[in-house]
Amino acid sequence: MLGDCALTTVGREPGKPVPLALLAAAFLFNLGQGVLRPSMPLYLERTFAANYRMVTLIPVVFGAGKWVASLPTGYLLRRLGRPLMICGLLVIACVDVVSMAVTRFDVFLGARGLGGLGWAMFATVATTAMVDRRGAHQRGRSVSLLLISETSGLLLGSAVGGWLYQGVGAASPFLFEAACMIVAAIAVAGWVSRPPASASPSPRPHEHGALVTVLRTPGILLMGTTSALLTAIQTGALVFLFPLYLATRGGVGPEGVGFLVSLGVLGRLAALWLGGELSDRWGRMRILIPGLLIYATLLGSVAVVGDAMILGALSFSIGAAAGLVAAIPTALVGDQVPQELQGVAIGWLRAMTDGGQIVGPLVMGALADAIDLSAPFILGAALLAATACGCRLRAKAMSPADPPV
Repeated sequence: MLGDCALTTVGREPGKPVPLALLAAAFLFNLGQGVLRPSMPLYLERTFAANYRMVTLIPVVFGAGKWVASLPTGYLLRRLGRPLMICGLLVIACVDVVSMAVTRFDVFLGARGLGGLGWAMFATVATTAMVDRRGAHQRGRSVSLLLISETSGLLLGSAVGGWLYQGVGAASPFLFEAACMIVAAIAVAGWVSRPPASASPSPRPHEHGALVTVLRTPGILLMGTTSALLTAIQTGALVFLFPLYLATRGGVGPEGVGFLVSLGVLGRLAALWLGGELSDRWGRMRILIPGLLIYATLLGSVAVVGDAMILGALSFSIGAAAGLVAAIPTALVGDQVPQELQGVAIGWLRAMTDGGQIVGPLVMGALADAIDLSAPFILGAALLAATACGCRLRAKAMSPADPPV
């Protein structure tokens, strides 16, 4: 099993070590999820003769399962602790086994919804662990490390998922994901059995008042809205509509579309660490506000560009802008709430994020059908700019738990 490794910066007070076991589990978790991405539609068509509506129901029910479970997991974390993470991993492994065995689509759909519950259990505990630091001076980098692990796993899994389906068998991606979940559970077994280093007797607010206390904290509602917006744009505009834009407006073929989309993922990976590092050094809002404005400018530029080379540069730049701001809302929530409320706060934040994943594709798709394919990018840019203005107005009320060192 993997141990802990302290990642500190010269001149800074060392915080709690970043758990390498957790980062490895996050990578494996998303590696398994990534393998299913390209192979799931093929499996549905082969097994259930699925139409487009049936295929799109899968991410909807999966996202709904995540949304339902995120906030309850935050509450349960305060009572049951880190072992919830292993429960989530085992739930997904069981769902994969069931998915291979069922022959009815409605049962398959229900199983994938339960998989969303397992995702929420793992992701909420993992995120809470990364924001549970002794000080704000390393929290941004901790969240960035988690996001880098997740993105790397998704990138590699998506690259090999189609090959695995074709070369090994239609059910092999489910077996692969189940194996990843089991290995991830083994990797974190030793870590979850140890009590948090910061554990100390502290008064707990009543369960029914914990969420109210969190939501009354300055800036929490704004950060939840920001996180939901970032996810809605990512899933609604960039994942689903940007490839269509590349093909129809940029005249790019299927291979070129895949390459240009991958540039966005690489840009995100390149900027994730930078965003966490800079926000730790200079302050969250000093990075988040200009980052949102840069993101808005780049996203809006898509609507007026038709050249494939410029679209490729925009894809990388948009991915980098998204990566720059991705970790900051979570880190800022960790700054604002006390340690005993972080599980509830992160559970609520992830519920907001999952809501953006559900609503984003529905709204952006409807907008593209009703107006034009460029309309979602313009709307996304306007919403990002408005959010940056909101952050500017609320910046003074959102001071970190302790100032950057």
